[in-house]
Amino acid sequence: MSVLLVDDHQVVRRGLRTFLEVQEDIEVVGEASNGAEGVARAEELRPDVVLMDVKMPDTDGIEALRRLRELQNPAKVLVVTSFTEQRTVVPALRAGAAGYVYKDVDPDALAGAIRSVYAGHVLLQPEVAGALLAQEEVNGGQGRGASLTDREREVLALIADGRSNREIARALVLSEKTVKTHVSNILMKLDLADRTQAALWAVRHGIGD
Repeated sequence: MSVLLVDDHQVVRRGLRTFLEVQEDIEVVGEASNGAEGVARAEELRPDVVLMDVKMPDTDGIEALRRLRELQNPAKVLVVTSFTEQRTVVPALRAGAAGYVYKDVDPDALAGAIRSVYAGHVLLQPEVAGALLAQEEVNGGQGRGASLTDREREVLALIADGRSNREIARALVLSEKTVKTHVSNILMKLDLADRTQAALWAVRHGIGD
């Protein structure tokens, strides 16, 4: 899988590259020193996964995430940062991050995180998941689940299990187009921005494993 590194500290990028380049299944295809450059490089290189810092000069990681989503760039973004405050965590996830880990994460765990988001899973450290769930609870999301159909709840349970649209289609014997429609309806009914939020909502409200 191809990986793009986006961090304003050259030492951090060098350390990440040195470690990731010894992984047989990971190839570092480029680097960027701020969010704007990261978006441009992601559009140019089309990496599978982007490792994105949050706090960077000019354009920060959250704005870069929003731009990538607007551009419909398919890269999965794994936020790797030292910032743990809810005011940073929640906006990053709402902007479309597929995962959120801290810079002091064990190197092998980081490689595992990259593989996990590449495979379509939602990856959050426990305190990060707690921050987003707390915010969702404040926003009063619980009652919205009543509008979901039985089929939509089945799809939501599989989203929570980290399944891709193709895997969901295979499990429920549906076309991928039909699954995409169900996912769009779920996000609209629950007033959620993306699959990350949907997965966390499902876990919070007992849908899925």
